[in-house]
Amino acid sequence: MMRPFAFLVPVYAAAVAAKNAAYERGWTEPQLLKWPVVSVGNLSVGGSGKTPVVIRLAQLLRAEGVSVDVLSRGYGRSGQSVERVDADGNAARYGDEPLLIARTAGVPVYVGASRYEAGLLAERDAANEGIHLLDDGFQHRRLARSMDIVVLHASDFVEGLLPAGRLREPLSSLKRAQAVVLRDEDRELEVELRRRGITAPLWIQRREIKVDAAGRAVAFCGIARPEEFFAGLRALGVDTVATRALWDHQDYSRVEIERLSGMLRKHNAECFVTTEKDAARMTGEQRKMLEAAAPLHVALLEVVLENEAAVVQQLRALLVRK
Repeated sequence: MMRPFAFLVPVYAAAVAAKNAAYERGWTEPQLLKWPVVSVGNLSVGGSGKTPVVIRLAQLLRAEGVSVDVLSRGYGRSGQSVERVDADGNAARYGDEPLLIARTAGVPVYVGASRYEAGLLAERDAANEGIHLLDDGFQHRRLARSMDIVVLHASDFVEGLLPAGRLREPLSSLKRAQAVVLRDEDRELEVELRRRGITAPLWIQRREIKVDAAGRAVAFCGIARPEEFFAGLRALGVDTVATRALWDHQDYSRVEIERLSGMLRKHNAECFVTTEKDAARMTGEQRKMLEAAAPLHVALLEVVLENEAAVVQQLRALLVRK
């Protein structure tokens, strides 16, 4: 059976090819910042796990004494100005992912529809030259970059292009990447990458969920692949008696909080469990409402890259190369 909107895929593919050709042939000039820009992006619409990779790279560079910041569009934010994210602020103003990065990576995060303007602000604020990490930047070719890192999900190898599938670009676009990130459990897909002529170095990430949740739990989240979160909790032995999946980036409301509290009572649960991204998106008042019914546990997703010393060395070399 033909997928819905499959007839539009050739039109979308032609538009993507035309845009990329315009940059590759010099018909369109990207905007250039003073500092090196390292883009961390993906091929599909949501769910590849790029934000935890951005956080880990920022942590590694900061630990090495490298000045580093993150530039983000701030998906879903209500604010329009180019500004630095206040870690004590709210997701409505900055976007849930920029707020999460600011809180966990410990580096400056700047948001703006123009990542170029955000980068200029970051460079004005900084005391020393450093590296910009461009969050979700593989398709944002208006900003010149020194390096493209693409985080893949196993499903990218079987998905089709938008609007029928989830891919923003075909796998062949990986030929312009300088590093490809795969999960440890998917490392055998390197064979398929090489078969397709993708020669970029492969970075392997190991992901681990950590949560201190005891008793019967109602697990909920608004992320692109909620089933992975729920499966990860069960693998840890968390007794998830009920689950609730919202849309990715979906705002929480009083009605939703009351629904979750109702699920807690219905299933005789003893606590709630959610993701860091969801916790960032909830207001303080909403968290208090939930915690009045039962404890709220936030699951931490930790990412470690294989041979992190080599990764840092490769990134630091960008500063010397300028």
